[in-house]
Amino acid sequence: MKRVLVSAMVAAALGAAGVAPAAQAADMAVKAPKLVAPVPVSPFDIGFGAAVMNDYIFRGISQSNHKPSVAAYFEPRYNVTKDLQLYAGIAGESISFPNRAAAEIDLYGGIRPTFGPLAFDFGFWYYAYPGGEEFSAAVPNGPLPNGNFVKSKFDFYEFYGKVAWTVADPFVIGANLYYSPNILNTGASGTYLSGTAKYTFPAFANGIGTYVSGELGRQWLGTTDAFYGSIPLKSYTTWNVGLGFTYKVFTLDLRYSDTTLNKVDCNNFTGDHTASLNAAGQLESKWCGAAFIAKLSADLTLDSLK
Repeated sequence: MKRVLVSAMVAAALGAAGVAPAAQAADMAVKAPKLVAPVPVSPFDIGFGAAVMNDYIFRGISQSNHKPSVAAYFEPRYNVTKDLQLYAGIAGESISFPNRAAAEIDLYGGIRPTFGPLAFDFGFWYYAYPGGEEFSAAVPNGPLPNGNFVKSKFDFYEFYGKVAWTVADPFVIGANLYYSPNILNTGASGTYLSGTAKYTFPAFANGIGTYVSGELGRQWLGTTDAFYGSIPLKSYTTWNVGLGFTYKVFTLDLRYSDTTLNKVDCNNFTGDHTASLNAAGQLESKWCGAAFIAKLSADLTLDSLK
């Protein structure tokens, strides 16, 4: 009897409020939060960009005869996890080589694992220089006008490993190691080891960012093959330091570069078609000396355009 009385009282109260029990249940259902399924994030991405520079310097040595150069790259990526990325790419630069090759085409690929503040990069890089001609005593057109011998093919490959350590949010230091059994198809082995440092300053209110960076490296070189006289190439130290400005996808990098190679050793390594004779009758090249590089680049990813 008490249960019936309580039920009657509840029904009366709901009726006085103008709400039927069924309507109250429906109102509660409307107010319940809706669950929205997360949008799936694709593990695939693409990095791409282009650059223009007043001089293309590679490990302290001009690849464009101290003339302007343009570059571009296209790099598909696959993120296995947030800390592991696979990648492959193709890049190209305009050059001016002794064998008349006018372009460098790079094919590369590797893996980038990250462990907290440590970012690693291991891979393989192939450098191709199409369109080259041989200049030597063995061909009808003979040596270069200055007497240098060069092969028609400068292509070579390298294995590399790199690491970058974010010491603090704006400060990153790194190390790079490259090895080729036949650098620039000279027959000589090449091992390059360098250390890098970069400090990024807080961005200005207008969105412009700035940084300073530098690199100190050592290039060890072996002995050439018989085509180049079986001579030991001079190992050398190279360094660069620069200041950069960033805005959205754009970077303007201003840099000073130099090496310890003298002009004669520089010619022996490069076969420079612009090298000239010194007073001792030796060919000297200016490709390995001090240089200033101004480079404007744009770098994007497919995800950044979405």
